[in-house]
Amino acid sequence: MKENSCIRVSNLSKKYSGSDSFALKDVTLEIFNGEIFGLLGPNGAGKTTFFSIVCGLLNATSGNAQIAGYSTDKDIESIKKIIGVVPQDIALYPTLSGRDNLMFIGRMYGLKGKVLKERVQECLSKFGFDKNSNEQVKKYSGGMKRRINLIGGILHEPEILLLDEPTVGMDVQTRTSMMEHLKELNKEKKMTILYTSHYLEQAELFCDRVAIMDQGQILCLGSPVDLIKKENGKDLEDVFLKFTGRKIRD
Repeated sequence: MKENSCIRVSNLSKKYSGSDSFALKDVTLEIFNGEIFGLLGPNGAGKTTFFSIVCGLLNATSGNAQIAGYSTDKDIESIKKIIGVVPQDIALYPTLSGRDNLMFIGRMYGLKGKVLKERVQECLSKFGFDKNSNEQVKKYSGGMKRRINLIGGILHEPEILLLDEPTVGMDVQTRTSMMEHLKELNKEKKMTILYTSHYLEQAELFCDRVAIMDQGQILCLGSPVDLIKKENGKDLEDVFLKFTGRKIRD
């Protein structure tokens, strides 16, 4: 492993109780400080299981995972202080306003007082919530909920940002704006980003490196440009289909 790795996963496996197969099989992977890393795969490939273990939400069956040198098994409280998490499911209180949700999340991350209020307002304005930040979240469209969900993960400007399908349900304009903002955070704050997605064209443009996985295993890893060249594809979708096949997944 290299010294500039911020996420290190060694021989990681996960088998859920009652299952005959492994959701993850002996995965070894490192993600470097300051890079945008994409984890790509079809439904059921193991992406969310991997994401959940790295976040400390699940325990691995075997192997280990570290973030910034901290073990996800033993040092989760230390890890919580340096990461931001944007889960695939909306993690908001529907009867609270978008602003109140963010104020609550910000306090959980240790922000308070004037700093918290200014940071919440800055993010709300940047993501188009000048007029409806005080409406209940349950009245928001799906794309608006996704935006608030994302703001909750970046509010405290974490060292490491974990994004699990963050742009599902967003229109093209919102998705493009959001990805541009994440690029800015990566460049200006040197924020490391781990990102799972089904949007291959977006991942090709957004990620420094990607890993394509299926059936709990890493099938290939590299920069999108290098993988496309190596596999003689016209784009990342060609590479993806070569490794995962064309069979429809549930």
